[in-house]
Amino acid sequence: MSAQEVAVQADGLRKRYGDKRALDGFDLHVPRGSVCGLLGPNGAGKTTSVRILATLVRLDEGRARVGGFDVATEPHRVRRTIGLVGQHAAVDEVLSGYQNLVMFARLHHLEKRAARQRATELLGRFGLADTGNKPVKAYSGGMRRRLDLAASMILAPAVLFLDEPTVGLDPRGRNEVWEAVRELVADGTTVLLTTQYLDEADQLADRIAVIDHGRVIAEGSPAELKSRIGGDRIDVVPHDAADLAKAAEALRTVVGGEPDVDGDTRRISVRVTGHAAALPGVVRALDDAGVRLDDLALRLPTLDEVFLQLTEARV
Repeated sequence: MSAQEVAVQADGLRKRYGDKRALDGFDLHVPRGSVCGLLGPNGAGKTTSVRILATLVRLDEGRARVGGFDVATEPHRVRRTIGLVGQHAAVDEVLSGYQNLVMFARLHHLEKRAARQRATELLGRFGLADTGNKPVKAYSGGMRRRLDLAASMILAPAVLFLDEPTVGLDPRGRNEVWEAVRELVADGTTVLLTTQYLDEADQLADRIAVIDHGRVIAEGSPAELKSRIGGDRIDVVPHDAADLAKAAEALRTVVGGEPDVDGDTRRISVRVTGHAAALPGVVRALDDAGVRLDDLALRLPTLDEVFLQLTEARV
């Protein structure tokens, strides 16, 4: 990618806190207009990397550019380019949604009329027009996070950092935030997302970087990362536990791999490379063996499995 195509660039970032290395050669390139999910276990360096890229923390070594500007030598220009949504909502609960946005707009030096106009626009864009005059303390968790996103978009930043944006939200609230993020990206905003919810990264991210011990250990699209763990699986649950051995043998004969048998759940699982094409043969073999089934499914790999395999290998 050319420099013009990269919205976020980090090369060899290092950061120490005392004897602890928070970042140890962190590299990341995020294309413009995309969503990059940054995944990693607690303490891996996700938040530190975001804080450096957002100019909140100085790096010890390396180089980083956001929106084409150097975070070390041009921090003021970087700050005019970015928006940041932290793990906790930064809105005032006593004020209304509208008043919060006007306040943030004025802090960004917008004139009164422009601030009011921008607040009204953002309330409509984030689905909060009907509740804009209510105090934020009456908002649901999802509504507060959408208001937080709206506040970060006062100046329509080219790059938006989202640090654990849906922590503590119920499924409805998470979906509301996801939809708001998709709309921002459709309008051209580049998003760097850190999250502990792997399904969130799967839903939103064009590319994912897995960070552990302060450096990126794997990178690619969700599909590319899933393909690394060896393909799909066929799961079979016999109706009768006495048929586990017969079912496992039928799977072994058709698929060729060695099945994993869980006697407690009566679940037999085996990896396949032929995807759905293997299912008819499995069904016939189980029927010929006289095995009645409670469940039969082709299961795609999940990011949870990718994450565990990548990070456990480094423990």
